[in-house]
Amino acid sequence: MRDYELVSDLKQEELRRFDLEETTDRRPFKGKYHVVHSSGSTGKPSYFIYDESAWNTMLLGIIRAALWNMSMPQILKLLFKGVRIVYIAATDGRYGGAMAVGDGIDGIHAHSLYLDIKTPLSKWIRQINEFRPNVIIGYPSAIKILGELIEKGDIQLNIFRVISCGEPLGASLRHYLEKIFQAEVINFYGASESLALGVESNSKEGMILFDDMNVIEVHKGNMYLTCLYNFAQPLIRYCLTDSLTLQKADSKSICPFTRAVGLLGRNEDILWFDDGNGNHEFLHPLAIEGFCVEGLQDYQFLQIGKDAFEMLAEVSKTVSQSKIQKEILQQMKRILEEKKLSYVQFYVRFVDEILPDMNTGKKRLIVTQAE
Repeated sequence: MRDYELVSDLKQEELRRFDLEETTDRRPFKGKYHVVHSSGSTGKPSYFIYDESAWNTMLLGIIRAALWNMSMPQILKLLFKGVRIVYIAATDGRYGGAMAVGDGIDGIHAHSLYLDIKTPLSKWIRQINEFRPNVIIGYPSAIKILGELIEKGDIQLNIFRVISCGEPLGASLRHYLEKIFQAEVINFYGASESLALGVESNSKEGMILFDDMNVIEVHKGNMYLTCLYNFAQPLIRYCLTDSLTLQKADSKSICPFTRAVGLLGRNEDILWFDDGNGNHEFLHPLAIEGFCVEGLQDYQFLQIGKDAFEMLAEVSKTVSQSKIQKEILQQMKRILEEKKLSYVQFYVRFVDEILPDMNTGKKRLIVTQAE
């Protein structure tokens, strides 16, 4: 029987001061609390606390996700060859991903290279060529940039596994990463509130949620999280703004955990439309996750009116833009009809590159005209 202790020696002001004044590293606060802050992409950054027991449990969860679907001989072979991990994301703060990946890398005695999303590409090229990683972890928008450097011939790599985290991974971008890196792409699902939520190795199977670590419920479109391993800051039916649909595992599946199917993303990343007669309807950008247009590498949405929006599309230089535009328009027309949004005007605009937000380092699904 475990003895539980009520944490009462933490104050918000102390956490903010620790975050702002102390050197950004993985050193525990007061020697016993791991402090994680959100990226602030949905508002004011929040702080989440893990004690040592919760942190170690979480690390086991992310290591399990990183090694998902690997047999023991494969794992031993990888460890014998030496794991060389490059982590590309926001690394200049106490972001949960950077801290957890760092401790997880230490746990398996791997070599590591951290590249902040704001680092100049020339430095990326030099450091990656020198380091020669065989595993990539990071934001999918950042990994995509690395893939483009490979296409240009600036970098040559032999990658065993790509682990996407921190942002939604659409079908088109997954397909692009699999093609460029010739490696299995693992999509990891986590949040500051619980850094180990689930894993997806096959988009058709959906995101497999870690039911042994969290209880995730959906009620009236809202997602509620109960973390089963963190007693330092208990979260019981804590409301997250992620949008998803739950589905029980198929009887033939080797994993009995619940699947998260449909959408996985923030409710803030939603396009709202008005037909002028008082009728409101929304479209989530990830509704086009089924898009798998050959040559479409990445996309972003720009709402230009109450009844109009654009897709900013980044495509391969070797494909026909007119052909891709035609396919996108056809597929989007069907989606808008299904959502009773036939009155909405939709355009495709091709751009050279879709860059991450300078403040968070993450790619935004929706931008406004003012931006």
